Amino acid sequence: MTSAPTRIAILFSGTGTNLRNLAAHINAPHVPATLELAICNRPDAKGLDFCRENNIPHELIDHTNYSDRAEFDAAMHAALQAANIELICAAGFMRLLTPEFVQHWEDRILNIHPSLLPAYKGLHTHRRVLEARDTSHGCTHGCTVHLMRPEMDEGPILVQKQVDVLPDDTEDTLAARVMAQELIAYPEALDMMLARLRG
Repeated sequence: MTSAPTRIAILFSGTGTNLRNLAAHINAPHVPATLELAICNRPDAKGLDFCRENNIPHELIDHTNYSDRAEFDAAMHAALQAANIELICAAGFMRLLTPEFVQHWEDRILNIHPSLLPAYKGLHTHRRVLEARDTSHGCTHGCTVHLMRPEMDEGPILVQKQVDVLPDDTEDTLAARVMAQELIAYPEALDMMLARLRG
């Protein structure tokens, strides 16, 4: 059991929608955590502007500068350790992490995925749902926050949010409704983890 705020890092690759949402949640007075670091692997990611504008400590670790995943993960691991990070939130981070990295941080990496896992692991979930019109799932879709494991989109589920797939849905309309649920689900899951860590 600890009384000190939990030191959090966020990993992201793009616009930073979940980054912004999590940063606001972490900064709320009732949340026993601090956002100590944001790591991005893409120099063109819009989320970097958000970090600069809001004085969030951040590092660009461009994966194209590394010879393989292990070397990239080692650089990221070093940055996380230097910041004394205790809990990692992968939020739109479009890189598969090595088993060694995930195992070192086991039960300390949260990930969000835009489907109701275990259905639709991997990419292009909204398109695949629309193509399947998945009646076996009652024409529903959604998002999942889970603890990361070495296998892609595997791990204990913390929170799931569901949306109906509508007859006139496009990828964009479905993605927008799922994203709205992601913005609810991730803070809920983070609060659950913080409660666990604090005993």
